[in-house]
Amino acid sequence: MKKKIIVACGGAVATSTVAANAIKNLCESNGILCEINQIRMSEIESICQGYDLIVTTARMDKNFGVPYVNGISFLTGINKDKIEKEILTILQ
Repeated sequence: MKKKIIVACGGAVATSTVAANAIKNLCESNGILCEINQIRMSEIESICQGYDLIVTTARMDKNFGVPYVNGISFLTGINKDKIEKEILTILQ
């Protein structure tokens, strides 16, 4: 079954693209089919229902009832392995 993932940042362009590509590669290398939707942080609440995971490159304080991971590690490289394991645990 295809996993639905939201990847969000302020403008849905630069940093979310880096994170989305990393997540896509992570899923592919672990045999997980995924559909990634890149959006702005402000759009999360209106579309998050039915998604399996939300990853943002900015801090998100609100709980939308969907598993959430802060993906800043995809930009900095700090604790990237830990975040990847967390994502895989949620999706598998």
